[in-house]
Amino acid sequence: MKDNSNLWLGIRKSLKLYEQMLKGVCIQYQLTGIEADVISFLQHNPGKDTAMDMVELRLLSKGSISKAVEGLIQKSILRRHQDVEDRRVIHLELLPDAEPILDSIEKVQQRFWEIVFSGFTAEELSLYESFNRRILNNTLTAIERNRLL
Repeated sequence: MKDNSNLWLGIRKSLKLYEQMLKGVCIQYQLTGIEADVISFLQHNPGKDTAMDMVELRLLSKGSISKAVEGLIQKSILRRHQDVEDRRVIHLELLPDAEPILDSIEKVQQRFWEIVFSGFTAEELSLYESFNRRILNNTLTAIERNRLL
């Protein structure tokens, strides 16, 4: 890749745009950005409902997730419960009070994708998704190889 600067700039600016768009939801529901991330993660990742899942998949720190989970429990948006087979595993579950927040986050995400992929044809979008899956698979393979070394 010849233009590393644009690659990193594009990633960072996309994340910055999403964070700015999500700020309205955070203000409306008195959430921190990490709390909104936790809610969004649980909404979009069925079966991945532990803090460790968030650490591994979102690359957020354990401390920030723990603090966000506590805040969401205090706001009656989230509850935790022990796994029936392994008491060390704590599952997180969104409560009914999360519904309006989920709807708002979904609208922000939909608008974000509309902005980011504005002007893309269906074929271009399909190619992007294919390339993105390959990049992710290559990255995960490289990370796994480095763990084994």
